[in-house]
Amino acid sequence: MNAWLTRITTDRRSSDVHRDHTNATATHRRVMSLFPDNAGPDPRARFGILFRTENSATGPVLLIQSNEQPDLTKLPAGYAHSHDSRSLNTLLDALRPGLRVRYRCVASPVRKPGRTTRAHYNLPAAVPLTGAAADEWWLRQAAASGLQPLHLHSQPLDAALAHKTGRDSKALQRFRHTRTRFEGTAAITDAEMLRARITEGIGRGKAYGCGLLSIAPAHAAAAT
Repeated sequence: MNAWLTRITTDRRSSDVHRDHTNATATHRRVMSLFPDNAGPDPRARFGILFRTENSATGPVLLIQSNEQPDLTKLPAGYAHSHDSRSLNTLLDALRPGLRVRYRCVASPVRKPGRTTRAHYNLPAAVPLTGAAADEWWLRQAAASGLQPLHLHSQPLDAALAHKTGRDSKALQRFRHTRTRFEGTAAITDAEMLRARITEGIGRGKAYGCGLLSIAPAHAAAAT
């Protein structure tokens, strides 16, 4: 298993940053532009790319996890105040049952009702979850990720909004992913399962900045 974490502290004065920060599709394209072209039909999966945006005093911070180090020279001039990449291999290799960690994940929790329920109540294929229902969703996801949460703090975030042109160039497709940030402390119950979920991501909307699970030893200041 090979994994890199890249942190890009952006400059809010940049028009490129503003455009990316207001459209999840633009952020996705920016992230993908840092990796080689011609990577097959699903380059995000090929390079194991997950990302999310966090706020800071200077501007949005873009976190990117991947199995190949991105080429940060491809960022536009003036896009970033600073950036760095570091290997996550030592952290992942040190995971073991019983170890306490801090975790953070911005995810898009949903419930997928059956066909009959959808038809009867006129529901979409995926129903966004918030509040206690979102917390319950996270607890199930954590258990399936080899984690036993000891403390949970959740906070609803603005939805990830994306729009792109479909096959018909005149048809504009719009996407909306409800997001919640989950963070707290947990004990590892299954290290192999946790490594897999860290590299695969959790939930839907991974192409739009959801699903990146970050962990750090519990004595560290924060999950990164």
